[in-house]
Amino acid sequence: MTTTTTTTTQTTRTLIFDFDSTFIQVEALDVLCEIVHGNSNQGEAILKQIQEITNLGMEGKMSLKESLQKRLDLLQANRDNLEELIKQLKLKISSSVTRNALFFKQNPEDIYIISNGFKEIIVPIVQEFGIKPENVLANSFVFDNEGKIISFDETEELCENQGKALKIKSLNLDGEVIMIGDGYTDYETIQHGVVSKFYAFTENVQRQVVLALAEKVAPSLDEILYDLSIKASVSYPKNRINVLLLENIHPDAVAQFEREGYNVTTVKGSLSEEELCEKIKDVSIIGIRSKTEITEKVLENANKLHAIGTFCIGTNQVNLKKCSEKGIAVFNAPYSNTRSVVELALGEMIMLMRSTFEKSTKMHKGIWDKSANGSMELRGKKLGLVGYGSIGSQLSVIAEALGMQVYFYDVVDKLALGNAKKCASLKELLALSDVISLHVDGRGVNQNLIDAEAFKSMKDGVIFLNLSRGHIVDIKALVENLDNGKIRGAAVDVFPYEPKNNDEPFVSELCGRDNVILTPHIGGSTEEAQHDIGNYVSRKIIQYINTGTTFGSVNLPEIQLPEFQNAHRIMHIHENVKGILAQINTILSNANCNILGQYLKTNEQIGYVITDVDSFYDPELEKQLKEIPNTIRYRILY
Repeated sequence: MTTTTTTTTQTTRTLIFDFDSTFIQVEALDVLCEIVHGNSNQGEAILKQIQEITNLGMEGKMSLKESLQKRLDLLQANRDNLEELIKQLKLKISSSVTRNALFFKQNPEDIYIISNGFKEIIVPIVQEFGIKPENVLANSFVFDNEGKIISFDETEELCENQGKALKIKSLNLDGEVIMIGDGYTDYETIQHGVVSKFYAFTENVQRQVVLALAEKVAPSLDEILYDLSIKASVSYPKNRINVLLLENIHPDAVAQFEREGYNVTTVKGSLSEEELCEKIKDVSIIGIRSKTEITEKVLENANKLHAIGTFCIGTNQVNLKKCSEKGIAVFNAPYSNTRSVVELALGEMIMLMRSTFEKSTKMHKGIWDKSANGSMELRGKKLGLVGYGSIGSQLSVIAEALGMQVYFYDVVDKLALGNAKKCASLKELLALSDVISLHVDGRGVNQNLIDAEAFKSMKDGVIFLNLSRGHIVDIKALVENLDNGKIRGAAVDVFPYEPKNNDEPFVSELCGRDNVILTPHIGGSTEEAQHDIGNYVSRKIIQYINTGTTFGSVNLPEIQLPEFQNAHRIMHIHENVKGILAQINTILSNANCNILGQYLKTNEQIGYVITDVDSFYDPELEKQLKEIPNTIRYRILY
């Protein structure tokens, strides 16, 4: 295999792969044991012994010759078992090896397999990848007259300690020689100076003794080819995509990103602006909830950031304008926790209307106050909803089913559900409602939406709930109206300032009141909601990173894309000005690219063009696309 360097010279490069747990996902003799002995208790005991012996050999704690012979003695295998073994192992090729099958077939002269295993097993498998039988360096079985495997060829160097290093040295290979493997015997090749580089391959198994010694660790072949500047089957190794998840985002989201192969870091609480500016520098994806602020300053330090996930409904904690300017996609979960918030609001209305908490407090003090005074039903009461989005409208339907008369006010014209009635003004709504529940977003214009004047418009003895955003309500005015009896009872889930984590104490003027239900921003914090949010937002981000689909993004033009195969997908985010599409197509035409599909969507600020082309690849083409005036971000997938 020959690759072009940054100069006009060419460097010969040979890649040597270990077989067991590298080229394939498993140890071949383990699978052979299962074939010979089945799933019996005896078979499981033999397999455990074989695995222990394998690990001792791989970690350099037992001589290879002894390790091989002990395993064969335990196996009691026959030549007839090898056909089934090979059949099963062909289904156990490492995922990144399978993805990069074309790489092997295009470079048969410069790829070797070296193994302490056996040619009879290895050759039939790697031949399908174009690897030459003479480039398979391995041991050979010794059979008796009945075909039983009794030993191995002890004249072969590969059954000896340092056998791989000795074998590679004897090849007298020119140029750069690179060893890829998972075991200590693979590491010995760099230790003895017979290869230029060694990659500890961790896609299938991680051996700590090897990881502690290796300078380069590779979770996939994609990573190795990328590091060596060799064109791989994927445009960017997934393990290089760093994900930062803050504020105890649900484990389902963590698992989704990890299954995808991304490198995930979690932080229990939120981070300050300064902390986030430092932490975000190498991050490709960040996930937050409501406490973390993604400010302009943070985004200025986020030069590798492609996507932000707000694992909640709101996105006001993110500077969306700056994200659009940088081509960063933002995703949220507009509906996933709707039901949870609605149920909490309904429960709090009932508790407040029945004075449940005051009576509960008395009971804990030994006071039996069995009185109906001040205890009322929700049925027949007027519910005023400030905000009629996904939460307000669903609460409207369920409250009406309980017999409430529902009124709402929203600055956007919304279709009334059921028998709900829209009020012409906020003041009108406040004046007629027995129960008021806030469900507006956190935009700056809503700061102190409910202030002293708003409280004056309310009925005496009203029930008041805020499960939206803390800065929507003037807390001082709320306290005054609780003290003077204007507000009979209140439930507050959100606050102007909220602790960054569970260790920070909560301080508020609302504390210590029997007629106030305080909850720590848990409207959407049910197991069901967090499970749904974790899965929904992570799936949207993964889909964007892997395919370019922006459906569900709150700031980039939304495009729902079909799957692409055997093609390159070019994604070009730019300022919404004339002529960009024409320039892209001119560049592609001049490069003789065949366009398989093209998609364009714009909003007031941003244009997003996705072009699928045939499998043509040229770094100069990428450079031209990036240099189109008004380009914000360019990305290629294949």
